[in-house]
Amino acid sequence: MKLDFDTDDGIGHRATLGVIVLETDETLEPEFARMTAAEGIALYHSRIPMVAEIRPDTLARMERDLPASARLLPPSLDFDVIGYGCTSASTVIGSDRVASAIQSVFPKARVSDPLAALIAAGRALGLRRLGFVTPYLPEVSQAMRQKLEAAGFVIAGFGSFEEGNDPVVARITETAITKAALAVAQSAACDGVVISCTNLRCLRVIPDIEAQTGLPVLSSNQALCWHMMRLAGIDETMPQFGRLFSAPLRG
Repeated sequence: MKLDFDTDDGIGHRATLGVIVLETDETLEPEFARMTAAEGIALYHSRIPMVAEIRPDTLARMERDLPASARLLPPSLDFDVIGYGCTSASTVIGSDRVASAIQSVFPKARVSDPLAALIAAGRALGLRRLGFVTPYLPEVSQAMRQKLEAAGFVIAGFGSFEEGNDPVVARITETAITKAALAVAQSAACDGVVISCTNLRCLRVIPDIEAQTGLPVLSSNQALCWHMMRLAGIDETMPQFGRLFSAPLRG
């Protein structure tokens, strides 16, 4: 027999989010799953090709692949926000061009990326002098420093693991990340710490770093998720993920 059924607004009746994740990324999806585990929020992922070696040329290459990756998200959904999960590539490509590539497929969706999100997060918390931690090779770190400085921030302290291989970055321990953040925070007077890269496992150690330094801590995944949720109108306060999740979006 043919059965009757009803329909509703689906899983994402409060917000429908999409994230384009690097082929080599092992960290973004588990961290996003924790931050978006609220009733009525639907999160969907696509992947984008990426070689393991993080260099300016390999990062720039992803711009042409963004529309194809966006097309692999469910086409029947009206996405509120789509994020592109690569801090360094967002720096090389540029946030405007990332948004343009994604909106060529989903023109109604708002778009974020980790660089744009970190800038928005720093402004939401009123930060100016940043301690800056990266895993990147020097030329990639320098490009991101310049973008943050152009956005009005001062890089007061800086340190990098200088590791160009993404699978290795995913294996850097939470203890090493904590020690690095503390060392950079102690190296110069700053009013916040930024830990860049979606493949670094930061989410669980953010509260500990904040407690030890007395400073707000921003990571790529945390800032991106916060920015996407705020753009979608989700204003949950979740202090277990750092001070940022108690802040509203400004502007």
